[in-house]
Amino acid sequence: MNKSIVNNYAVIMAGGRGERFWPQSRISHPKQLLKLVGDCTLLEQTVNRLGKEILIPSENILILTNKNYVSTMQSLLKNIPNENIIGEIANKDTAPCIALATAIIKKRTKNFDDAVMVVLPADQVTNDHKSLQESLKDAIEITRNNKQMVTIGVKPTFPSTGYGYINCDHNNKLRLKSEINLKNDYAQGVKFIEKPNLKTAEEYIKSKNYRWNSGIFIWSLPTIEGKFAQFTPQLKLFIDLIVNDKNCTLNMIDDYYQELNKISIDYAIMENIDQFIVLECSFDWDDVGSWTSLENQLTPDADNNYVIGCNESLNSNNNIIISNDNHLVSAIGIKDTVIVHTNDATLVCSKDSAQMVKDLVQKLSNNDKMKKFL
Repeated sequence: MNKSIVNNYAVIMAGGRGERFWPQSRISHPKQLLKLVGDCTLLEQTVNRLGKEILIPSENILILTNKNYVSTMQSLLKNIPNENIIGEIANKDTAPCIALATAIIKKRTKNFDDAVMVVLPADQVTNDHKSLQESLKDAIEITRNNKQMVTIGVKPTFPSTGYGYINCDHNNKLRLKSEINLKNDYAQGVKFIEKPNLKTAEEYIKSKNYRWNSGIFIWSLPTIEGKFAQFTPQLKLFIDLIVNDKNCTLNMIDDYYQELNKISIDYAIMENIDQFIVLECSFDWDDVGSWTSLENQLTPDADNNYVIGCNESLNSNNNIIISNDNHLVSAIGIKDTVIVHTNDATLVCSKDSAQMVKDLVQKLSNNDKMKKFL
């Protein structure tokens, strides 16, 4: 094994349900286990794009997920040690998830001060694996040699209201020890910003100083542990409890985890720091957040319909139609519509309403007769 990668770790966050992809996404089969694009699940694609021992040894890849998905993921990811697929007892969002990973790595590694963590969501799509790996290599070099927190910023292509943004300063860059070796440009991060309204998003596009928040983070373990201590003492205490107790069991971790507040890493850490690096995204990137996202990944037919499965329609265009090869879905005279068919449920909604599928799932969960469809 390449000695330069032995202390690199990847944490893949795969605990969400992906409710906006109902009715394919279910409690027992979440979005990251769907084959929405290509022949592999989104989770498999996330692991595969790291490359085989190029950046991170397979034994250093941790999957953080819901306890209900652990056995399925262990069967799916044969190259990842079973003990590296870790089930969370409750959904506490991304900050407790990353704190748990920090504690596990700190407990295992012999060289904590030199350890670097790459955090990746399990539900994104990237096809240019080589450019992604080069970006992660740059980011690892920056954080290891300069102790800077790094994120990858995506240049906006339209005024999205569904993504968070990062304000960047391209004129006053921090001088980095490793700058001469970097293959990708970078900027100094100014501030993380929550999802804006349309008018604000349009202003961000015009200013050219904003990037989409990719949700990909790279930092040294001492740095992220220090930030937890500074901004979320509860999570630092949680890390210490796991690391310092030699007899700490999985049940004890579950008990500690249940007591944590639910909070994202953006709210807990990133929106509070005043210095970080934004590496320019050099690869294709798509946050597959709802059914309409598939328009970026599928090739439309002659009527500009995006189809998976069996379909034959008349006078219908600009639709997203999802089924399987054994069930024909046909449409006549409709446009700008999402149709998703499964064995026991069918979704029909306007494309403009695709984000509201999550609200529909919540409504179903409040109806005892409908919970069986979740």
